Amino acid sequence: MARRGGDGAFDAPRGRNSVLGRSSRPSNDTFGRFSESFARAMGTSGFLIGMSVVVVVWLLLNIFVPREAQFDPAVTNFTLLTLILSLQASYAAPLILLAQNRQDDRDRVQIEQDRQRAERNLADTEYLAREIVALRLALTDLSRDVLTRDSLRDELRALLEDLDARATGEDAAATEERERKRQRAERREQAERKAAREQQ
Repeated sequence: MARRGGDGAFDAPRGRNSVLGRSSRPSNDTFGRFSESFARAMGTSGFLIGMSVVVVVWLLLNIFVPREAQFDPAVTNFTLLTLILSLQASYAAPLILLAQNRQDDRDRVQIEQDRQRAERNLADTEYLAREIVALRLALTDLSRDVLTRDSLRDELRALLEDLDARATGEDAAATEERERKRQRAERREQAERKAAREQQ
């Protein structure tokens, strides 16, 4: 599993280095969040309807009101309206691209997390399969050893402990100590079985 960085969660992308080489923290990336909010708002039907209403009202006021009251007369081909729309488009394009870059960063982090999770699940599945095969071999090897209910229960308990340790991220020292205890218990059990067979 990917390590959690000190700058924030994985669902927030890391800030890109600025010209001065500073890296903004995702939690304080106000401008990035503003760009995403702006791009999200521009993609709604309310924004399109509102902008259309503003443009229509603008045109009607500058066509049908007296010439003295017109602030963007039609004789000048609505220069002020054209300038405002051009300015809006020139700022909207970079903000939308910035929002898309942030979403791409989040998607890459999510894909990496999914890949690592799949690798961990595959490793756990292979480990479980090997342990099941070992249990099956122990069950079928009755000619050399007698498998009792207690020994089978001990094997299953040890398998569950291993799986819990892998899930909780147990350190190597604790894992080795548990493995040594299990080996000593197996040797003691084998000695008891051997002594029981010799008595028979």
